[in-house]
Amino acid sequence: MKILVGISRVPDTATRILVGKDGKSIDEQGVKFIINPYDEFALEEGLRIKEKFGGEVVTITVGPEPSKEIIRTALAMGADRAVLVKTNSSFDSFFTAKNIAIYAKEFNPDIILFGKQSVDYDSLAVPAMVSELLNFPLITIVSKLTIDGSKVVAERDVVGGREVVETTLPCVISAQKGLNEPRYPKLPDILKAKNKPIDERSPQETSPMYEIINMEIPHRARKNIILSDSDEDIAEIARLLHEDAKII
Repeated sequence: MKILVGISRVPDTATRILVGKDGKSIDEQGVKFIINPYDEFALEEGLRIKEKFGGEVVTITVGPEPSKEIIRTALAMGADRAVLVKTNSSFDSFFTAKNIAIYAKEFNPDIILFGKQSVDYDSLAVPAMVSELLNFPLITIVSKLTIDGSKVVAERDVVGGREVVETTLPCVISAQKGLNEPRYPKLPDILKAKNKPIDERSPQETSPMYEIINMEIPHRARKNIILSDSDEDIAEIARLLHEDAKII
């Protein structure tokens, strides 16, 4: 089984994020970066598929040179090889998907696994884009996965419950929390990971599909308005949410 897993470098969810001087990016000074948490579920599932069926797990990352730190973590978890499409410029989801699809056509995987989304931009776009570019079937937000021969059965989270979806290999899967429990790298594996190969590649440039105009930290000031459960106060809550907060 040839298994390709997309992993991305994101700020630690416990890190305090500040907007950079350009107003369009984060200030990376002092920010700790980690493997995108949802990608850890994807990688763990890839490793379990390999343990069951044999084969090879290859990770692919689109990002800058410092991405090697999180790639080494993935190798320590058990990935056999890693690919880094190295770029120091800003890029969007289509750029990422296009370059992953280019490598996938070369690698010819049986299954491609991603986290359902990255915790920085939360676009949920890359798995669907890769699926479209490769003409592979796609199942998203998967919380249970079974493979029997070429048959794939997945449970995916939907509003109010779950649905069961079937497809065939090759396919693209995006992983949801609950699919598995990612393993922790052991010290011997961390040391071995230093000698595992990272295949560095230059990206194919694409025209940006969107532009970041501005970034700002959400304001969290409380108005400290306390209302009762009377009809009048419930109507006032609805008015405040609609007219002041503008969320309904």
